[in-house]
Amino acid sequence: TEVFGLDRAPAAFRHMAQGKHVGRVVLVPPRSAVPVEGTVLVTGGLTGIGREMARHLVVRHGVSRLVLVSRRGGEVAGAEELVEELTEAGARIRVEACDVSDREALAGVLAGVDDLVGVIHGAGVLEDGVLRSLTSEQLGRVLEPKVRGAWNLHELTVGRELSFFVMMSSLSGVVGSPGQGNYAAANTFLDELARQRRAEGLPGQSLAWGLWSTGEMVADLSRVDRARMSRQGVRPLEIEEGLALLDEAISRGEGDWIPVRFEPNRLGEGGSIPPVLRTLIRSTRTQRDGASGLADRLRE
Repeated sequence: TEVFGLDRAPAAFRHMAQGKHVGRVVLVPPRSAVPVEGTVLVTGGLTGIGREMARHLVVRHGVSRLVLVSRRGGEVAGAEELVEELTEAGARIRVEACDVSDREALAGVLAGVDDLVGVIHGAGVLEDGVLRSLTSEQLGRVLEPKVRGAWNLHELTVGRELSFFVMMSSLSGVVGSPGQGNYAAANTFLDELARQRRAEGLPGQSLAWGLWSTGEMVADLSRVDRARMSRQGVRPLEIEEGLALLDEAISRGEGDWIPVRFEPNRLGEGGSIPPVLRTLIRSTRTQRDGASGLADRLRE
């Protein structure tokens, strides 16, 4: 089953007319974007981008209740100040120390929330390394919070009347990223879980973010990593831009989203253009060796 919002009815009929569908095509009325009443749970909501999203939900959308989940809970630097700020803005904030990969602990947190209306899963860890050097421990430390955490949230919220279920994925899972095989795999799982949820009639979105201008994961990137991403044509998103794209995704409520800012004239500077982008970006460089050079000359 493929689901389209009523606002995308022309696209749905075009999709059918072109024979791109398999099975049923269903039109559904639009959901309210971010409900003011009810509780929104944000994992990784006390640091970096998660903190900005929590603040945005309260200040921009008027969300009245938030549960902010982090492994260290209130011990996170700046947590007390964030809670005070959002409380003054009129929200009731609950901070929980919980490893979302621990199903029992997460179930305990959710048991205390009887009016859950939305989930934003932003928990994640970076531990880069070339593929052949990755250990099972490195894989586990990256996959546990994203993959097991997302699956726990999925299973434990089935039956709840959620307006949105948003997972913070990454461009690395879409186009690949040297040295981030574990991180790319974890984010690809989120993308597929979102599609599975939508196929089951549940809200589910995975936002494959490009680089942000700030945040813990950005801070962990070396100068070499930043230079590599710049050569790949990726420019950092400012906080305001990223939050506007988050709003756009939640308001539409369906489909796959890749919120990223590209510099087309720099795409491919660091090597070949990723396959998924080759039909979108027209390269002005011509290779002159072997079959690739011949193919370029024939295209011209």
